[in-house]
Amino acid sequence: MSDVTFAHSEFLWLLALIPLLALWYGLRNYQRTAKVKLSSLEGFEGQSNSTKGLLRHGLILLRLVALAGLITAMARPQSSTSWQDISTEGIDIVLALDISGSMLARDLQPNRLEASKEVALEFIDNRPNDRIGLVIYSGESFTQCPLTTDHARLKNLFTGIKNGVIVDGTAIGMGLATAVNRLKESDAESKVAILLTDGSNNRGSIPPITAAEIAKTFDVRVYTIGVGTNGMAPMPARDAFGNTVYRNVEVKIDEETLKEIAQMTGGKYFRATDNQKLRDIYGEIDQLEKTIIEEIKYEKKNEEFWPWVLFAGILLAVEFIIRHIFFRSVVLS
Repeated sequence: MSDVTFAHSEFLWLLALIPLLALWYGLRNYQRTAKVKLSSLEGFEGQSNSTKGLLRHGLILLRLVALAGLITAMARPQSSTSWQDISTEGIDIVLALDISGSMLARDLQPNRLEASKEVALEFIDNRPNDRIGLVIYSGESFTQCPLTTDHARLKNLFTGIKNGVIVDGTAIGMGLATAVNRLKESDAESKVAILLTDGSNNRGSIPPITAAEIAKTFDVRVYTIGVGTNGMAPMPARDAFGNTVYRNVEVKIDEETLKEIAQMTGGKYFRATDNQKLRDIYGEIDQLEKTIIEEIKYEKKNEEFWPWVLFAGILLAVEFIIRHIFFRSVVLS
């Protein structure tokens, strides 16, 4: 009965009459029973109550159950069949991730690159309906993963991201241009590039502003993220013996260019100075770029009162037959 509702549930209150009627019948039967005082019950030992007498009381039970069935039918029980149509209008997103040597700085934990990868993976998990791609860049850029809904494969490719797989440097313009190239043929209603870097453009054949103009031409909205603390940060370097050491170096992020890229394309610039701020930034982008999910629900009601009417009718018929065949009165003339 969990999927059954009642169109006129107020009638169900009448079911409270059933125990009251049973009580009334019991009291009435008790009052009508003849009481005879005898000096001894010796002559009645071994006698039992008439079976017909006991069964006669079952007739009232049939009537009460039939009445309960009719009351339930009056409440109009209904079952419902429901279904829904869901249409999803996803967003195409390309993540452009800086993997230059400075991304190994430890002002974010364990370093900027690993923190950026971790938060990006969380972002991907929150966008199950979107196509997402990945571009990595330093001195040059290339596509690590084209736009895909196979997020398991995309996340697996993050494991291969590390500094040194391509020539070092910071080619912001090339990274953005590669991301736009992946989005330009997209027919999605919304196309987004998220560009993350910790420096300023010093390599590549395409200036960042030129790449932004290309993005604007293809209606690609660019969110830019500058990663790095304010002031000094421990940067990796090589000592005289070739070992990696960390020295405090001033953090220099070309925020003006990043802000201009975002403004030109209708995006927004963010600054992430620690892990939590980076996580908050991706959370804000997630809220700004909501996937449209249209859900239309349908429901069909089916009347279910006829089985209750039939049930009550059968019980009343059985009660009528028993009463007039097995318990018919004998009239003596």
